[in-house]
Amino acid sequence: MQLQPGQVVCSLAGRDAQGLFVVVACGEGWAALADGKRRPLERPKRKNLRHIRKTNAVLELSGIQTNRALRRALALCASKEE
Repeated sequence: MQLQPGQVVCSLAGRDAQGLFVVVACGEGWAALADGKRRPLERPKRKNLRHIRKTNAVLELSGIQTNRALRRALALCASKEE
């Protein structure tokens, strides 16, 4: 699965299952995810790629400076997805 920073993903496993996150960084077999609340931009969650599902939404990370802005952007993505 090819991910890029700014890609919106849905968690499939763990305590955060069914939650929306944005990819902050990615590596070989893992991605660093943030949602602005439980996982702020300063402390992203490193998650295995098998435990996330990619969505079609992509956020511009340069425009998201704060956790509040990230939460708002993810809320808009969630409302569009439903």
